[in-house]
Amino acid sequence: MNKTVIIQGSSKSNGNTNTIINYLNKNNDFDIIDLKTKNIGSFEYDFSNANDDFIPLMETVIEKYDTIIFATPVYWYSMSSTLKTFFDRLSDLLHYKKELGRKLRGKNMAMISNSGTNDLKNGFTMPFIESANYLSMNYLGDTHGWFTENGEEIDSNAKENIDVFRKLF
Repeated sequence: MNKTVIIQGSSKSNGNTNTIINYLNKNNDFDIIDLKTKNIGSFEYDFSNANDDFIPLMETVIEKYDTIIFATPVYWYSMSSTLKTFFDRLSDLLHYKKELGRKLRGKNMAMISNSGTNDLKNGFTMPFIESANYLSMNYLGDTHGWFTENGEEIDSNAKENIDVFRKLF
């Protein structure tokens, strides 16, 4: 069984990132988790956020899915702060909940980003690739989506890239 989840890390639940996700998931093959609907605080060394939604969410993700696709808009040349907070909280799984964190080993990770134009800068994917390596996960790849000049629909070249990306799963 290779069950895949898309974790949407955007400040807007129904914005461009969601449009990209819906195109990627046009066959409804994947489950979607919108981080905007979760209460996930920043990483604290004293684990004072231990009772927010992060640990229960990770327990579900680790139990149910073999592959995690992170979806993020490009904000200031980087992943969204929503997704960055989630990534920072992975530290909980290295210190506070080690047994849970070890269960990420061997799972798959991928990433899809988006922006208004095809302007993704070199280095954007590094945090995803290196996080997968550090957690002993398999990094399957990534793609970038962008929109037509009027901003109303996904660019046809971006759609082609997403179609190729979809075949990884």
